[in-house]
Amino acid sequence: MLFLCRKAYFCIMARKKINPLFTNILVTDAGAKGKSIAKAPDGKIIFLDHAIPGDIVDIQIMKKRTAFYEGQVIKFHAFSDKRATPICKHFGICGGCKWQNMKYTEQLFYKQNEVKQNLERIGHLHIDEFKPILACENPYQYRNKMEFSFSDSRWLTKEEIADTQTPFDRRAFGFHKPGMWDKIIDISECFLQQEPSNAIRNGLKQFAISHNLSFFNPRAQTGFLRTMMIRITSTGAVMVILQFNENNQPNIKLVLDYLANNFSQIDSLQYIVNNKGNDSIYDQEVILYKGTDHIIEVMEGLQFAINAKSFYQTNSAQAYQLYKVVREFADLTGEELVYDLYTGTGTIALFIAKNAKKVVGIESVPEAILDAQNNAKQNNIANTSFFVGDMAKLFTDAFIAENGHPDVIITDPPRDGMHKNVIDQLLKILPKKIVYVSCNSATQARDLSLLKSHYTVKLSRAVDMFPQTHHVENVVLLARK
Repeated sequence: MLFLCRKAYFCIMARKKINPLFTNILVTDAGAKGKSIAKAPDGKIIFLDHAIPGDIVDIQIMKKRTAFYEGQVIKFHAFSDKRATPICKHFGICGGCKWQNMKYTEQLFYKQNEVKQNLERIGHLHIDEFKPILACENPYQYRNKMEFSFSDSRWLTKEEIADTQTPFDRRAFGFHKPGMWDKIIDISECFLQQEPSNAIRNGLKQFAISHNLSFFNPRAQTGFLRTMMIRITSTGAVMVILQFNENNQPNIKLVLDYLANNFSQIDSLQYIVNNKGNDSIYDQEVILYKGTDHIIEVMEGLQFAINAKSFYQTNSAQAYQLYKVVREFADLTGEELVYDLYTGTGTIALFIAKNAKKVVGIESVPEAILDAQNNAKQNNIANTSFFVGDMAKLFTDAFIAENGHPDVIITDPPRDGMHKNVIDQLLKILPKKIVYVSCNSATQARDLSLLKSHYTVKLSRAVDMFPQTHHVENVVLLARK
């Protein structure tokens, strides 16, 4: 019994051991997931939030790992010349724009650097040419899709929590606090989407409060107003989709009539009654209230119908730049059979179709393939075929025997990268070229390392789809040896 008590005592004392405080530390780099990087006096790497390379800071270590520390800046001694003044008053609370305090030119540098480091260090790859990153012409108001949540339990600041005298309105309409699924930050102005996005959100919130409409409680799963999605195309078409937790038709009509009567810019007004445990709309019926059930995005004369459930790159202007890079890297002559793996709604396939003999798209989401087929018809494109199925199971010898041996493969997988079966099949059929599009250069590097025995990585170009964040897309061209 004494042994157990002594053991418990030392365990408790170990947990209570004070983590080190490091002073006057230079922040040297920006790394994965938007973290800044410094080096501790003992040589270990420290990962930080809210610091910029060039800052000199005091760091309180919060977590000690075997190979690194996680720290928190408690004092700034000097500020970096790479800093910018955030334009959003919610910066530092809302997690959507973690790099808004960094000059845009510096954001581009660190994004390009991360891609290069991942390809060289993770993939152990030699890249014949790194082309300069493609900047976004407008680093604000670039998102064509935003989703906002209602809540009756608004996230409170430390100052509000400490103020026990003032009664606070807990209703909120905005974004989830990072790491807190049940807390919403009330947003007065967001700079990521063009107007009338802010006007619609703020107007609807005030209308709901004035009419005593209840806001959703995610823990109790109660309340009337749940979420709102706004889509705005590059041509200014606007779609609004409301989610209601209760099928209260008089109140639904009240809300939708307010939006219809006060925002003439809305081309598509739809709603969903969703009382299940999550906000996902993909298994829900979408009901059209006013206008059309879709809006049109335009790119080089092509028209893409966007509905409530459609996937489309969230930065329309940069999607166009991205697809042009894909087309440039593929360098098609009009005689090639192209496979577009993970085709989504077929936007890349349709964009490059005029340069190819035929394009075959594969995607696992049935609704996305239906969109791709409809968009092909809408644009009178006859040289595309789209197939739905699990990529790892559909992309087989039998599929290739039926649809033809590809000359070029374009692949744009999810963040986790390509399934091993897909890589094995690529190594079996060995197309002349592979154009690999990725939103995660780390998993891209891993996949490329598995292909390098038979392919040379000729070109790499990053495209900044998400200014003010650490996220970046990268396109790589592989040529068969």
